Amino acid sequence: MKYTLNYIFSFIALILVTQINAQDSIKTYPQRYGLRIGVDLHRLSKSFYDSNYKGLELVGDYRLTNKFYIAGEIGNEEKTVDDDRFNFTTNGSYFKIGFDYNAYENWLDMENMIYTGMRVGISTFSHTLDSYKIYDPLNYYGENIVTPGQKFDGLSASWIEVIGGIKAELFNNVFLGFSVRLNYLVSNKKPDNFDNLFIPGYNRTYEGKFGAGFNYTLSYFIPIYKKKK
Repeated sequence: MKYTLNYIFSFIALILVTQINAQDSIKTYPQRYGLRIGVDLHRLSKSFYDSNYKGLELVGDYRLTNKFYIAGEIGNEEKTVDDDRFNFTTNGSYFKIGFDYNAYENWLDMENMIYTGMRVGISTFSHTLDSYKIYDPLNYYGENIVTPGQKFDGLSASWIEVIGGIKAELFNNVFLGFSVRLNYLVSNKKPDNFDNLFIPGYNRTYEGKFGAGFNYTLSYFIPIYKKKK
């Protein structure tokens, strides 16, 4: 009995020592929290090679917890659509606000992201109808081109975005990112006798309320404080 008790006490002591050593071996690494700001490279570059487009989008996120970020975008777009039946120009501004959730488990002090998120977007804009074609049976070619220059002001739209994307640190504090977005149109104030075929920030509209978009971002992280993980 004496040897049995000694064995039990020795076994318990071994377990306690093992647990203490295991806890001592767990290291904590400081996680950086702060603001990341940047620009959408797709819209910026398209403004140079596409004569029918001018746009700029600024992006940003702020790390709240180990996994969650407040995130948003603000921008302006001017786009001319030259269709078979009409030509019009849309000009307006927008902003989006929401969150990102980082599903990627970083090693040590890495800060890469594979994330999902949501945004609420609001846009205000105007259309200028540059020209349109109407069928004319008296015309040899069967149609006439009308150039009214009519402008539709005070238009607006709102939508919800579901997002998936990545952000990778290229070098110290500089991140390259890509995201795809599925949009659902919530409200859409249309002009009389026309339609919102393009909405700044939302992209092109199709049949129904669903749309899609994407962006390429280059951003810089501004650390504010550290918190151990």
